[in-house]
Amino acid sequence: MKLINKSILTAVITLSTASVYYAQQVQDTVQKSKDIDEVILRGVTDIAKDRKTPVAVSTIKAAQILERQGNQELVELLNTTPSVYATKGGGGFGDSQITMRGFESRNIAVMVNGMPVNDMEGGTVYFSNWTGLSDVTSTMQVQRGLGSSKLAIASVGGTMNFLTKSADMKRGGILRFGVGNNDYLKTSFAYNTGKSENGWSSSILMSRQAGSTYIENTQYESYAYYFALGWEPNKKHNFQFTLTSAPQWHNQRTFSPTIQNYIKYNPDHDGTPYRQYNSDYGYYTDANGNKVSLANRANYYSKPVMMLNWDWTMSEKSKLSTVLYMSNGRGGGTGELGRVGGKGITDASFLDTEGHFNYDAIFAANKAVNVNTAGAGSTLIRRSSINSHNWYGILANFQHKINDNWNFSVGTDDRYYYGYHYQVASDLYGASGYKDSNNKNIAPNIVNKTYNYQQLAWNPFGGKTAPIQDQIGYSNDGEVIWYSGFGQVEFTKNDFSAFLQGSVSNQGYQRIDNFIQDGVTKQQGQVVNTKTGFKNLFGYNIKGGANYNINANHNVFANVGYYSKQPFFNSVYPSNFQVVNPTLTNEKIFSAEVGYGFRSPKFSANVNVYRTQWGDRWLRRTNQTFTLPDNTTTTGYAEISGITEVHQGVEFDAVYRPTNFLEFQGMFSWGDYYYKGNATGAAFDDNNNPLTLAGTSTSTTLYLDKVKVGGTSNNSIPQMTASLGATVKPVKDLSIFGTWRYVGKLYSSIDIATFSNQAAQDKGVMKLPDFNLFDVGFSYKIRLRDSAQYFTIGANVYNLFDTTYISDASTNVFTKTSDQFATAAQYEAYQSSLYKGIDPSNRVLFGFGRTWAANLSFNF
Repeated sequence: MKLINKSILTAVITLSTASVYYAQQVQDTVQKSKDIDEVILRGVTDIAKDRKTPVAVSTIKAAQILERQGNQELVELLNTTPSVYATKGGGGFGDSQITMRGFESRNIAVMVNGMPVNDMEGGTVYFSNWTGLSDVTSTMQVQRGLGSSKLAIASVGGTMNFLTKSADMKRGGILRFGVGNNDYLKTSFAYNTGKSENGWSSSILMSRQAGSTYIENTQYESYAYYFALGWEPNKKHNFQFTLTSAPQWHNQRTFSPTIQNYIKYNPDHDGTPYRQYNSDYGYYTDANGNKVSLANRANYYSKPVMMLNWDWTMSEKSKLSTVLYMSNGRGGGTGELGRVGGKGITDASFLDTEGHFNYDAIFAANKAVNVNTAGAGSTLIRRSSINSHNWYGILANFQHKINDNWNFSVGTDDRYYYGYHYQVASDLYGASGYKDSNNKNIAPNIVNKTYNYQQLAWNPFGGKTAPIQDQIGYSNDGEVIWYSGFGQVEFTKNDFSAFLQGSVSNQGYQRIDNFIQDGVTKQQGQVVNTKTGFKNLFGYNIKGGANYNINANHNVFANVGYYSKQPFFNSVYPSNFQVVNPTLTNEKIFSAEVGYGFRSPKFSANVNVYRTQWGDRWLRRTNQTFTLPDNTTTTGYAEISGITEVHQGVEFDAVYRPTNFLEFQGMFSWGDYYYKGNATGAAFDDNNNPLTLAGTSTSTTLYLDKVKVGGTSNNSIPQMTASLGATVKPVKDLSIFGTWRYVGKLYSSIDIATFSNQAAQDKGVMKLPDFNLFDVGFSYKIRLRDSAQYFTIGANVYNLFDTTYISDASTNVFTKTSDQFATAAQYEAYQSSLYKGIDPSNRVLFGFGRTWAANLSFNF
């Protein structure tokens, strides 16, 4: 893609659907500007066009990101988009979660300049790896539903496309400085050289962000860098090279505490939940007698991405766009491993009176263990689970205009991915070492070397960061080979446009387990090897749509599509074994949508109705807590197969501008997401041993038929959202804005233990309380004599009224009835302990209270 001068602004007019009010604001700027060139779109990026592309779409520009993001997560800016729900997840830096039409990020195609970035093994997108996007994004476009991408990607819920700044932007720079709650501090610098007479141009950006979030002990440090080099030797060829990354480390809250613990550990002891509470850290006493905090859960990562784009205008009718890219990610996440004295880290003897880890007690227990003579796993340590990868790809798209009405495109998307997964010791918690027996080639193995998660991995070319003798727990690699072809035919005549698109793909998966004895180890009754060999899976999709502009005000569109989607890596090799799933099958997705749009100078609106059915879904839920038949608990994961989901709903969004000084924006979405039929689930501990749960067997029917769809990653999914915003411009260059947002029909995550009981089917997934939030802010531009130089100051307050609300939940502990208590007094006491009608033993995440951010920038 090539953007000329200030074409980032012009792109909104050409590309957006006017479903968000930002397009209206930018349009005024474009009309008044005299030096904005026409946008020329190139490359493999699929951008929806208003009143032409038959999909539901919303667009946000760089100016809006700068104005409103503050210290929010980038995806939170989409919360005023219909059917989108973005939260801060556990609350750590970059730990945000997003759902679209009830589908989570692993089933939303996330792309940067048309390049897919979803993890090739599990589809997950870790937004902490992409925090630098807020600094370099010129346009963020969201297409709900199947979208218009030609690639063989499974955009079940939708597509998020981040378009970054190009090297040939107009010469100039910007300095930014931001502050906010909890010591938030961000500084950045960017400069563009503009294009020289010889066609060369470059762009650079550097930034640093640090502080902590609203949650206890969530300190972080993050950097971002971006470099772009462009060369246009003539009108036929354009080259763009980009390199960007956002190395970071941050402490986390990954475990959802119970409501009763939020209340119990409130320092004010006033019976209200302490929303900042984090049970994933604690304190120890140093040599000087000082109390020092220590995180058990943390994340660290560096994911440099290099891209080389070549756009070749072969003739007036033909263009070829090619992208070569490389991404070598390095990093992982920390957590506990092992037990000491038979006790895990959450044992009551290891907790202090504030609900945090008493590391002094853990250190003392560990020091008493002779690791040489004790059994494996007899010390309690902090491990670091490495999830690094090398990723290479090529993406090519040939476009040809047959005549004024017909054009077509064909292309290929080919990728190679190698993932490294193993554990190392991060902190021995006072132990002399950790004995591990999982590596059958070096057993037992005593490890005493530790790796500091706060030392960022800047080298994008490095391999494994630890030798095999330092690896514990597990050590397996995932190898994925992907190749695909796609084609699209488009027809446009007068007020009618239509497209038909199809793609085929092959995914080859191989699992490599470095800890087994090749040809000796048995799993599920089979002798297995270190390498499984590749399992190839074929998939395809076909979709089409049409748009008709009735007149200058009204248009209608429709789209329909079918996907045969290959399952993710862990469903090909379930239970973390080297044995291929004997019931392996592709997931089947059918989706259809119709929409209507209205455009006028003062009022614009969109209405969409959609239905998606997703069958043969396979799911793994990690970080689960299970109750065993002897009423003890253990952690592990659950695998669920045979899931069918139906997602259907209605969406509405509108913009109204009664005057040039006032604008209103609104949206409403209503969904009906439910499971169709039952499914099968099984539970395993962290060492892959099958578990028998209290009242169930190792494999059991999950009674999900007609149950509402909740989250699958310790998150929740709303089925009704609404927002109403206003922007006032009382004087030139001053904007004052506010937004009200409503979330309702919010459902908790499903869990294997609850729905193995048929009685739970009638109760369904636990419904959380509805909530309303208000955000306000302002932005003011101070112009200097040189029109290219100006200051911008702004501030935002989020959750203005400090509303207490539950954003996500992990469990489904239903409210008890009176017949479950021996006496009326016991029942009354229980009733008084409920939190807004919810059993207090449920594990939840409360949303942030009132937070704020302010910024100052200088453009030159």
